[in-house]
This record gives sequence, structure tokens and C-alpha cells, in this order.
Amino acid sequence: MVSGNALCNAFCPFCVSKMTGIKEIGIRPTKVNWRNFDKACRIAQLNGITTVLLTGKGEPTLYPDQLTEFLTHLQKYDFPILELQTNAVLFSELPEKYDKYLQEWYELGLTTISISIVHYDPEKNRANYLPFKKSYPDLKKTITKLHEIGYSVRFSVVLINDHIDTPEEAEKIVKKASEWGVEQVSLRPVAAPDESESEKYKRDTIKMMLTPAKIAKLNKWAEKRGRLLLSYGHNSRIFDIDGQNVCLTDALTIKPSTDDIRQMIFFPDGHIRFDWQYKGAIIL
Repeated sequence: MVSGNALCNAFCPFCVSKMTGIKEIGIRPTKVNWRNFDKACRIAQLNGITTVLLTGKGEPTLYPDQLTEFLTHLQKYDFPILELQTNAVLFSELPEKYDKYLQEWYELGLTTISISIVHYDPEKNRANYLPFKKSYPDLKKTITKLHEIGYSVRFSVVLINDHIDTPEEAEKIVKKASEWGVEQVSLRPVAAPDESESEKYKRDTIKMMLTPAKIAKLNKWAEKRGRLLLSYGHNSRIFDIDGQNVCLTDALTIKPSTDDIRQMIFFPDGHIRFDWQYKGAIIL
């Protein structure tokens, strides 16, 4: 579910929103069509969906009250797993404000905080997410805070060149996640959409993309080091690596050769889609 608007406090050089189109930026979040929100929830329930991910075209935590609204409206549908995708920067920058929200969201049923990162090294995260700032938040402290409230934490790792792009580097981030008690690690190679609203961002993203050979080495590493636990039709596999949950997946949401729909995306304007980049991928 898309919350907030396209406003973001990070400056990712591989920004998906800029490539798939940014329409609404302002001081207010996009107004939600709650009628169609209810329909999206019913469609999800009828299709056996158990997980709802709150995300955004920008950074959803910039509009915390709307996240509270979403979680409040989700109460009656009782989805067992509710997740928030975020860069988590504001949790450290404005703790007096966000500690209260984090507690409230937990009480409303939010279960998991999925933190977007590119590395275990704070300087590399800073260079990609916060290039105009002197430092990057202490991830260990953020994770400890989230655990104290009761959340599960996932590292949503974007794989880019010269960062986490080898088995050795993947081994290090898995070890770091285990050391910090992170429940899940998702490793996803960065990808550029076929059609981009920004040629500059697409060119920059293509330069950061891992080669097929690098991706193959990472897959062989996981197969050798871990025990395969689950395998999904949309090219996602979950491994146990020394007790750490590790998911290897790709960035594609459509598999044209199958009728498998990987996700259903609710947009605040009321549209329900099953892909970010293609306008024709619409359910309602």
C-alpha cells in the first residue's frame, strides 16, 4: 500500500520513483480513496494474502499520521503480518517524535520494520542515501530500539556494484545482521524499468546493476552456504545461513510466461495495480 506522497528525505541515485514517475509532491500526503481501499483489502483476503506492506513513492514516515490512518483502517481486516518499508532515518533524527509513533503503530498491529540499505558500512549508506549529510544513523541503535518495542526487523538490501556484489560481501552483511539480531535479510539486485520517466536515473541505475555473472555467483554462494527453506514462483528463495533468514530475489514483479501475480499495489487515488512501471497493469 502506497502511503504519503513522492516526497523523500533520501537521495538514492537508483531512485525507483523518479524512474517510474513522480506526480505528487507537497506538504500534504495524497488523499486516500478509502472506498477502494476497502475493496483492495477484500480482494487481498479473497486471494489468501497474509502480508500487507506499507511503502511509498517517497519516504512514508514523512507523513506518520497517514501511516496511523492506514493501520487504523486495516484493523478490521486482521491481516496477520503488517510491514513498513522505510529508510528509518527519522527514527534516529527525531526520536522524541517517532518513538511515540513507533509505539502506537506497534499497538495497531504493525509487526515488521523493513529498513532499506545498500551496505553494513554506514559511510556507504550515507553516500547513497544522505550524500549531503555528514553522517548516517547508527543502525545498531535503531534495531535495538525497534526490538525493545517488539518489532521484527528486516534488512532490505539493494545490491549495487562495488557494495554488496560478491559472496564475500554478502557473507559479511549476513554476519552483521545476525550479530545485531536482525530477523530477516533480503538481497535484491538493483534494476531499471524498461520504460523510465528519467533517462538520467535509468542510465545511473544501469551502471550500478550487477552483471549476470555476479548474480550467478551470489546464488551459488547461497546454495552452498545455506539450506533452502522456501522457493517461490516469482524467483524468490529463502535460505537458512548459519541460523540467519536470507531471501534472494529479483526486482521483477511480472513474469509474462505465467499467470502468477507477485503483488497487489493499492495507490491512494484508489487504483489497484500489480506492477509499478506499467500503467496497463491495473486491477481497478
